[in-house]
Amino acid sequence: MNDTYQSDAAGALLSTQLPFPRRQGKVRDVYDLGDRLLIVSSDRISAFDYILPTGIPDKGRLLTAMSRFWFEQMDAGRIGQNIGSASTDNSGEPQSISHHLISTNVPEDVAAVVDPKPLEGRVMVTRKASVVPFECVVRGYLEGSGWKEYQATGEVCGVSLPAGLKQCDQLSEAIFTPATKADEGHDENVSYEVMSQSLGEEQSSQLRRMSLAIYQDASKIAAERGLLIADTKFEFGVVDGELMLIDEVLTPDSSRFWAADEYEPGHSQRSFDKQFVREYLQESDWDRNSPPPPLPESIAHQTADRYREGYERLVGKAFA
Repeated sequence: MNDTYQSDAAGALLSTQLPFPRRQGKVRDVYDLGDRLLIVSSDRISAFDYILPTGIPDKGRLLTAMSRFWFEQMDAGRIGQNIGSASTDNSGEPQSISHHLISTNVPEDVAAVVDPKPLEGRVMVTRKASVVPFECVVRGYLEGSGWKEYQATGEVCGVSLPAGLKQCDQLSEAIFTPATKADEGHDENVSYEVMSQSLGEEQSSQLRRMSLAIYQDASKIAAERGLLIADTKFEFGVVDGELMLIDEVLTPDSSRFWAADEYEPGHSQRSFDKQFVREYLQESDWDRNSPPPPLPESIAHQTADRYREGYERLVGKAFA
């Protein structure tokens, strides 16, 4: 048991060691089950390109629950059912957007060889995909790296924006701003033209349509629950020749969520994600060029509360 799951003093799950081929990311442990993947969301948290030694209790379960919520919205036809007349099948009917999720239950072949209890609520069983090597970023509001680039150039990833915009202003329409995927360090923002030169115009155009459609539909659902989705990033992959949504989707680790009733442009907003940790670290003595120190227990728990509040506002019920 101790060799399979490693937790910190607060009980946050930091690592898993299941008896299957593993690839470890900043937050997720991905296992190859042969004909499918098992994605385990740990409670790890990263900031400034470092994985922190302190976990955020239940973060992995909250991320998995939020991804499941959004995939269910897609299955129910509330997201991505009409991504434009250019995306049709042979019958001429508009295509919906497919995704890779099969189940969020612990598979029987995994439960047969390890204690499944620590995995419950934090796994996604998915189809295997050939990953598109770009992050598909959509921005509806001006914040983060987009705000910094706009201040310097008046553009975001080659998209010209009106002069005089303030931090966190809503854009007149959402923009698609891709980024290269980095195994280590920061992803790099690039223009759509760079993406198109790499992937070809047909696939790039389809990725842009799909990303904007998901964001626009998801933003309507979030607005019904008093939330703003400031920006988000999607990942796509190809399965049997079909382009589909993969990885996590519209979670606080991949998106900025703000409370609509607190929104006020001109400064940073309170968000339901790890921005709270970033701000703590920026004000600490840590130089951000060496292994980071543990987080105080109060910071870890307040961060967990932010994630939980975002989830509960979204789904309208308490997180179990």
